[in-house]
Amino acid sequence: MLTERQRMILNAIVDDYIRSAEPVGSRSISKRGDVGYSPATIRNEMADLEELGFLEQPHTSAGRIPSHKGYRYYVDHLDPAYSAPPGEIRLLRKFFAEKLSAMEQVIQHAAMILSHMTNYTSILLGPEVFHTSLRHFQLLPLNEETAVAIIVTSTGQVENKTVQLPPDVPVSEIEKVVNLLNSKLMNVPIYKLKTRLYTELGQEMERHISNYEEIMKVLDNIFLDGEADHQRLYLSGTTNMLTQPEFKDVDKVKTILDLLEETPTLTKMMAPQDGGGIQVRIGTENDHEAFANCSLITATYSLEGEALGTIGILGPTRMEYARVMSILNILSKDLTAMLSHWYK
Repeated sequence: MLTERQRMILNAIVDDYIRSAEPVGSRSISKRGDVGYSPATIRNEMADLEELGFLEQPHTSAGRIPSHKGYRYYVDHLDPAYSAPPGEIRLLRKFFAEKLSAMEQVIQHAAMILSHMTNYTSILLGPEVFHTSLRHFQLLPLNEETAVAIIVTSTGQVENKTVQLPPDVPVSEIEKVVNLLNSKLMNVPIYKLKTRLYTELGQEMERHISNYEEIMKVLDNIFLDGEADHQRLYLSGTTNMLTQPEFKDVDKVKTILDLLEETPTLTKMMAPQDGGGIQVRIGTENDHEAFANCSLITATYSLEGEALGTIGILGPTRMEYARVMSILNILSKDLTAMLSHWYK
C-alpha cells in the first residue's frame, strides 16, 4: 500500500512522462505546484517506488519512468469524476447528431474520429448482424452422439458446426426442434436469435420436447458461436504508431502492424466483455506479445442488454488514460443509445 506522498509522486511522474516521453527527474517533480516536496525527499520516494516495482530507471544517470505495475496503479486510482474536455465532447455529440443512416458508416466514422482525437490507433469491432437474419436452420444427425448444425442467413452465407447431442435423443425429437425453430425464428435478425430462443420458444419446447434442457444447451452453443462470426473489424490511425517516440524501432512497430492485419487474432482480443464498462489492459496484460509495450483500452456497446461490439484505443503504455477512458465511455453510451433508437 502506497503512502499518500508516494501516490502523489507516482501520479506526477506518470503525468509528466505521458506528456514528454522522457524520463522524469526529482527536480522537475519538485517544481510542480501540486507536489510541494524537496528534490531530496522526492528522490528518496522515487527510490522506494522503484524498489516496489512501480518505477524503472532506464539509464544510470537518468530519471525514472513508470513500469507496467506503475501504470496499473495509476489507472486503478484515476478520479472517476474526470471528464474529457468540453470541445471533444461537443465533437462526439455533433457526430451522432448527424444521424448517419448506415451502421457501417457510423462505425467507420467513429474509428476515424477516435484516431484523430487521440492520435492513437482506433479499433472498432462492429457487428454485421443488424443486416443479417436467419433464413433456414437444420440439425442433421451423423450418429447417436453427434450432429451437424447448419445455419443459412439472409445474405446467403452458410455456416455449419459439429455438435454433441445429449444421450438418448430420438430423431423425431430433433425434427420437432428444427421445425419449431424454422417456424418461429425465420427472418429474425441474428443478434436476436438467442433472446427469442428463450422468450418465444422456451415454454413451447418445454411442453413438447423431451430432454428440453440438454437440447437448449446445444442450441445456445450453436447460436452463440454464430453471432461471433458476424463481426467486422474497423481500424483507423494505424500509422499513428510511427509518431510515438517509443516505437522508433522499426522491427518493434512491424510486429504491431503485422498483428493489426491478423483479423481473427484481433477480433478475439476485441471480443465484447460481459457487463460492459471500460477495460484497460496494460503491457503484458494483453494477450499477444506484439502488444507487450502497448496499452489497449476498450468499451463495449450493446443492444437490448446484449453486448454487440467493442470500441478500442491502442497506444503506448505512456497513454493519456483518463482522457481516452472518458472519450470511450461517452462514445460507447452514445452508440448504445443510437442502436436502441434504430432497432427498437
